[in-house]
Amino acid sequence: MPKLSSQKITQFLKFGVVGLLGLCWDTGTVYSLRPFVGLTIATIAAYFIAASINWLINRLWTFRNVGNQHHFVIQWLRFLAGNSLGFFLNRGCVFTLFHLSPVFKAYPVLALAAGAAAGMMANFHISRKLVFHSESTQTKRTTAEIVPFQPERAVVQNTVSSRTAVVNSRSKVG
Repeated sequence: MPKLSSQKITQFLKFGVVGLLGLCWDTGTVYSLRPFVGLTIATIAAYFIAASINWLINRLWTFRNVGNQHHFVIQWLRFLAGNSLGFFLNRGCVFTLFHLSPVFKAYPVLALAAGAAAGMMANFHISRKLVFHSESTQTKRTTAEIVPFQPERAVVQNTVSSRTAVVNSRSKVG
């Protein structure tokens, strides 16, 4: 079993609190927009509204000590893009429940809660690794070094393949 640091546990708990608040924003948005645009569009729009508010709270509270090396717009876009797996888990669960039972259509909060639970772990790990990461925890990438031409360096002369030698021996030039 992997060792969990106290920082990771604290971040997970804060992320969960933000997620519960996000469920409130998500639900409020669905119920507010549903009479005007229908359940499907309200559910999709609500995700992006709740995700954007969650990103801001996570930036300011959950990951405030590690995750602000990017411009806020870039980080917000990274959050939405990175959590696309969570989006498909979340809204996939929600729409599946909507289609399975009329109870979930009548009370969308039930489907939204199940969807939030379905996407939470993926969103936490992706957010922690790709969006709100500190430079020190990233693996250092090694790059190839370009060495300038060095004429004094010895070059092996007999590196021609045996096939080249055979082909050259057959050609008669002259």
